[in-house]
Parts: sequence; C-alpha cells; structure tokens
Amino acid sequence: MGRVALVTGGTRGIGHAISLGLKAAGYTVAANYGGNDEAAAAFKAETGIPVYKWDVADFDATAAGIKQIEADLGPVEVLVNNAGITRDGFLHKMTAAQWKEVIEVDLGSVFNTSRAVIEGMRERGFGRIVNISSINGQKGQIGQTNYSAAKAGMIGFTKALAQEGANKGITVNVIAPGYIKTEMVAAMKPEALAKVVATIPVGRLGEAEEIARAVVFLASDDAGFITGTTLTANGAQYIAG
Repeated sequence: MGRVALVTGGTRGIGHAISLGLKAAGYTVAANYGGNDEAAAAFKAETGIPVYKWDVADFDATAAGIKQIEADLGPVEVLVNNAGITRDGFLHKMTAAQWKEVIEVDLGSVFNTSRAVIEGMRERGFGRIVNISSINGQKGQIGQTNYSAAKAGMIGFTKALAQEGANKGITVNVIAPGYIKTEMVAAMKPEALAKVVATIPVGRLGEAEEIARAVVFLASDDAGFITGTTLTANGAQYIAG
C-alpha cells in the first residue's frame, strides 16, 4: 500500500480525476463526498476506491470521518481539499445563508480537514496538502462575491500554513483551475460556453486530468521544495502578477 491520500469532493468532476490520478500513481486513496449517494456508489464500483460520506463544513464530522479513514487505511499523508459549492448571486440580492454556506463549505472545510491531519503530519515529518482554488479566487467574478472570497481565502491560508509546516517536511500548495470540462461546465448553454472559450487564449476548456496530474506532482517527493505557491491552470485566461 502506498501513502494514504484523502480527496474531498473526490467522487465527481475534478475530484474524480484527482482520485483516479493518485490511485494510478500508487497512493491508497479515500474519496470524501457530501450528498450524492448514487454517484458515490457508482464511483466506488468503477474505481474500487473507498468512499466516506460527511459534511466537510462540519468540524466534528470531519474529524470523525478522517479518524475512520485512518483506522481503515492508515494515516493521511496527502490531503487534497477539492470540495466546493456555488450559490451565485449579486451581493445586493445575496442572502446571509448563501454567503455562509459557501464560506463554510469552500473555505471552512480547508481548516476542518487540515486541522484533523496536521498534528500527525508534523509528528511523522511528512505531509502534502493541495488546495483546489479557482481562477475566480484570483481575479474575482461578478455574481460570486461569496465564492471568490472563499477561494481567495484558500490562497492566504495556504501561504500561512506553508510557513508553519516547512521545517516539518509538510508542503502546502494551491492549484487555481480555470474553466475545466466537467459536467457542470458542459451543462452551460452552448452560446454561453462558446463565449467562455473565446476568452481562453489556448482556445479550449481544460481537462480534469490536467488538474489531476498537477496534484500528483505536488503530492510527490519530487515537489519537496515547492510550498506556499499557487499554480494557475487556466490556459492564460488570467495571468496573476
């Protein structure tokens, strides 16, 4: 068995590709999911990767879920924080519930999961945390003040924790994907999707597997000197300074 890797939101979309990529690279993967039992069962049957259901926005549920994974598979040495939701709307129409739900799931979960594994990583002298942010956490996006704030917060969290863990063999990095070919993006109206693709200099959507390959690299021993960084993967749609 290889190192144990936990992928939150790991049964669908980008998370699905990350889980498969890590398994192919020799990791023992656990995939967390929040609510779609049918999709999770299909994922488990397809991949053989065990699935664990809990709400990543719940601190106690997250601690219990990771404790179960470690009892089943061993200590979590690679954590990929991929779980996320959107509740879009202009700020002048956004409800407090829309704001809080996105902040708690997309950003609060990063604290919850990292807090549950960080002590063990420090004791063992090794850890890899990869946080999946977004192009919209770098440049902002109309109708997404909640999502953009949460995804930008992940970047600040990463920079701080990277400094805390550096002398303990723990690296913490961010990948900020642009528009990736997932079910959610594919469900866009063709004319709207065409407008999006027209803004991407490479002329296409990204592939989930491209994000997965970046995760696999950052999780590897080869990436031990890379920490606190943000890797943009958006086809030059936005180039951060």
